[in-house]
Parts: sequence; C-alpha cells; structure tokens
Amino acid sequence: MPHLKSAKKRMRQTVKRREHNRAVKKAVKKQLKAMLEVANDKNGQLDQLKKEATAAVKKLDKAAARGIIHRNTAARKKSQIARLINAKAKPVPAK
Repeated sequence: MPHLKSAKKRMRQTVKRREHNRAVKKAVKKQLKAMLEVANDKNGQLDQLKKEATAAVKKLDKAAARGIIHRNTAARKKSQIARLINAKAKPVPAK
C-alpha cells in the first residue's frame, strides 16, 4: 500500500483506468465475436455482416485512438474484417 498522498491518488487513478480499459477491450471482443457469428451463419446476409463490421471497426478505432489497444493491432483486425467481407461478397464460382 502506498504511504504518500500522491501515490494513493495515483493508485486510485490506475485502478479506475484499468477497469475502464478492460471494459472497452471486452466490448471490442464481444463486437468482433458477434460479427464472426454473422459471418459464419449460413443464412447471414451481407448487409447484416457489413453493419456488424462497421460497428466493430468503430470500436477498434476508438480503442486505438485512446491508447487502449495498439494502433497496429487495430489496423490488423480491420484488415481481417475487410478480407472476410470481400470473401463473403465474392460470388461462389460454379463448377
């Protein structure tokens, strides 16, 4: 336990920030999981997938802008989302 007044305040701030950061990370993961469920659904519509992807990208961008996740991590996830949408949008070749 800290003894100095400033150290006590710093600890309170750290706890509050950690809880907020964890909540934001959890929200991002939930959104990504929801998007993947729509993508893996056989009856999943492309417009529904795009809506979920847009929400996921928005959450990733906000988290990266605030320093909760690294900007390269956000960019990588956004790239994966874009590749998934492009794969779903491409028509299946007939044999």
